Amino acid sequence: MAENLTHTVRSVAELEGHSDRAWNLAWNPKHPLVASCSADKTVRLYSYGVTTASTSESSLSFKTSQTIHTEHLKTVRAVAWSPSGRTLATGSFDSNVGIWEQERDEDDDEEDEEGQPRSLGTGDWECVGTLEGHETECKSVGYSSTGTLLASCSRDKSVWIWEVQPDAEFECMGVLLEHSQDVKCVAWHPHEEILASGSYDDTIKLYVDDPSDDWYCFTTISGHESTVWSIAWSPCGKYLASASDDKTVRIWAYVDVNPNSNSDSNRILQVKPPSAMTSAQGNGRWVQVAVLEGGERSVYSVAWGKGKQSEGGLGWLASAGGDGAVRLWDIQEPEAGSVVLKPKLIACYPEAHGVYDVNCVSWNPRPGLEDVLATAGDDGSVKIWRVVPLNK
Repeated sequence: MAENLTHTVRSVAELEGHSDRAWNLAWNPKHPLVASCSADKTVRLYSYGVTTASTSESSLSFKTSQTIHTEHLKTVRAVAWSPSGRTLATGSFDSNVGIWEQERDEDDDEEDEEGQPRSLGTGDWECVGTLEGHETECKSVGYSSTGTLLASCSRDKSVWIWEVQPDAEFECMGVLLEHSQDVKCVAWHPHEEILASGSYDDTIKLYVDDPSDDWYCFTTISGHESTVWSIAWSPCGKYLASASDDKTVRIWAYVDVNPNSNSDSNRILQVKPPSAMTSAQGNGRWVQVAVLEGGERSVYSVAWGKGKQSEGGLGWLASAGGDGAVRLWDIQEPEAGSVVLKPKLIACYPEAHGVYDVNCVSWNPRPGLEDVLATAGDDGSVKIWRVVPLNK
């Protein structure tokens, strides 16, 4: 397999500081900052700078910015930035969700057209709200693409959806009890207000708001043979990837099925709320369009970034898990008349955190840094990597 790989994963930095396993991490979408959370109940913020040399690719340098000693009583399992990059949400095994914002310094007076500071200052991050409701461990949190909604999920089998209001106020918009077991992850569609969740019950569920009623589950996706640990939408929003305890990564798509013709007329549909999810010939359906062998053990995390796309590219998919390896696939549009994807494994980095499990992998979303990713492991460290062609 190695002779067919086209890229390699190069170590950029190892960020230490957590005194226990690092569970999750999140790149700030607007500012040069990455956040990680840990069983040590802290969130660590690392800032980075980008320098560009005329003869080579840009280089990155990282340093510890702040450590947030959260008010959580147990492990901080999940962390997520709002789209504005000004607010941080944490999910904890103490069942609560924390909302964090940075204190404004007097010097932080340069604002953008929306009245927000152009850069993050040096003020401390403070807890401006605590969302209570889950009965036991919170496993995942995430903001919608507009930043107006926040989702959380828990071992109590529930998914909560909160509306973000002014002055760090939140209103519960729905409590969804569709899963029969522990809910491990939530992920918002990149363009639509559609939420996906994965669970210990081996299924993925999709939710949407009924304007005349409440949030509800409109689709259940089955196919994994064990726990769904992680889910990620493609940047274009047409595909959903999932990582599982069954050692696979699977990709799903909403396919237009024309009952009056052969399967060659099938096509991938853009995912929209159910009222708009009707094809010209009738209703589509969710189908599995790819299965990737994710390693020798459970796959705990999957992330889908834009990557350095070629024409017709759908981005780069990364996975990591119990075998310690980071795997990267290049995903291209399906061939004409087909819905089946043929992902190409372009890089594999074994023992990314030594002998320890890798709990999270995440792509940098900022322009120009699409080939940079980070991992968090049981060794308590966060590692930064860059994907480079083998001929460089």
